[in-house]
Amino acid sequence: MAKEPPIDLARCAEIKTGCTNFQLRKVARLVGAIYDETLRPTGLKGTQFNQLVALALMKTATVKRLARTLVVDRTSLNRSLAPLERDGLVKSLPGTDGRERVLELTSLGYRRLKKAIALWEQAQRRVAEGLGPANLRALHESLASTAETFRSE
Repeated sequence: MAKEPPIDLARCAEIKTGCTNFQLRKVARLVGAIYDETLRPTGLKGTQFNQLVALALMKTATVKRLARTLVVDRTSLNRSLAPLERDGLVKSLPGTDGRERVLELTSLGYRRLKKAIALWEQAQRRVAEGLGPANLRALHESLASTAETFRSE
């Protein structure tokens, strides 16, 4: 058995409790699981629900514009959009220059989103009740401010 190099375990423990990335990802997984579980009857994951909401608001969007709006890289977005296109919820049309795709919701996509919104409301209530009104408001304000700080960099 190979000998492991020495690691500062005390520093690892500090990272576990003090690393912003570690804490945000942990909470995102926990909260995301609530939305994923609640949206399961629609066949959508929380990330896909967010994509449909964004597309509904934008009417049409290039992959690049949607990726920028959702703050996700285009490769990940394309991978996530593939099942939505396959299932007929999103359609992709060639862009004006032929290199970019233009996305829009289909009629089925709008109907699925309508059903998903009703379930999303249940998940939203569950999270809101868990946090309480003051904590929820503070969390939303903090997250919006943090996103704005790093979006402008």
